[in-house]
Amino acid sequence: MALCLRSSRLAGIAIAMAWTSCIPLARAQAIDIPILVPLTGFLSLEGQSQRDGALLALTQAPGGIATRHRVFDTATSPEVAVNALEKALEDRPLAIVASMLGTQMLAMMPVAQDAKVPLVTISGTAKITALGNPWVFRFFPGDSVVKVAHARYVAEVLGKLHPAIIYQSDAYGQSGLEYLTKAFAARAVAPVLSEGVDVSVKDLLPVLSKARAAGADVIVAHLHAPSTALLVKQAASSGGPPIVAGSAMATPATAALLEPAELRGVCAETASAPNVPDTPAGERFLADYRAVYRSDPDTYALAQYDGTMMVLDAIAKGARTSEALRAALAGESFTGIAMRYKSDGTGDMAHSAMIVCYDGASRLPKVVRRYDDVDAPK
Repeated sequence: MALCLRSSRLAGIAIAMAWTSCIPLARAQAIDIPILVPLTGFLSLEGQSQRDGALLALTQAPGGIATRHRVFDTATSPEVAVNALEKALEDRPLAIVASMLGTQMLAMMPVAQDAKVPLVTISGTAKITALGNPWVFRFFPGDSVVKVAHARYVAEVLGKLHPAIIYQSDAYGQSGLEYLTKAFAARAVAPVLSEGVDVSVKDLLPVLSKARAAGADVIVAHLHAPSTALLVKQAASSGGPPIVAGSAMATPATAALLEPAELRGVCAETASAPNVPDTPAGERFLADYRAVYRSDPDTYALAQYDGTMMVLDAIAKGARTSEALRAALAGESFTGIAMRYKSDGTGDMAHSAMIVCYDGASRLPKVVRRYDDVDAPK
């Protein structure tokens, strides 16, 4: 379903977003960059952040670039995502901001390849850049990056040698499991338990009990936001080993579902921590985001902002066809707010990660470790 943003919570430049999105513009005057993201379903929190980051970038386009950017809700179905993509392609877009949900990306990729239109995504599912599709560009560090940071922090910093991996039983979760298992094996660490859970599961006490019974000295979680919040809440009430979670736990929206005391000692891997900026550019992004959305950005919003900004930068430098844009994304580097982006030849653009931890006094985490250029191309 196409959406024109008219939400009462948006003010200031958000009004410009709505007008830019909804007023018909001549094709010669505006470049079409639609946004296809999950706004309903179990990934709605993350999908809304992805949308918001893209929209903020599009309203700050360099060089006076005018864009049209219809928003399509892909929900959580691959079929819905493909239908949205086919609808968006009718306007001959220059590029597409594409869903962060791995199953949807895998379904959309052949269609985009046939249409020869770049998909700019923040999906973490490793497989999407392993299929040789030259039209896919991922601006969120894939599991080959973040799961290495995840495992290194657990084994090298915390010194935990008996992890229990709890992962989502979908493509996202299975990808995380694969790379966590490899990263632990490289450090001679064998998980005592690897347990998949469906997104519909509403009680994680049984799997927590299994982890304790297996002798786990740490819970390593790779779950979507609702399951992550449930795991942390139930672990806080039942006791057990510390939790080092996936990127969902680093987001303000997930932290808001929990009391600060429930977060005590919980850590998470993430690509960035935009709500605790450490550069002037990061501070400006935080201020702009708060002014528009009246909330703090998360790592998904910043990653999609950076990815969209690289697209706009290439357009401002003269890439006015999809092929020219694809070549620029594939061959150039770009310094964003979160990190430096450069394709490794497969469309993986992001190569750094960090670990954040909560102290139990607030919902604001602290950056405790950075892992830069984990697999960056030279």
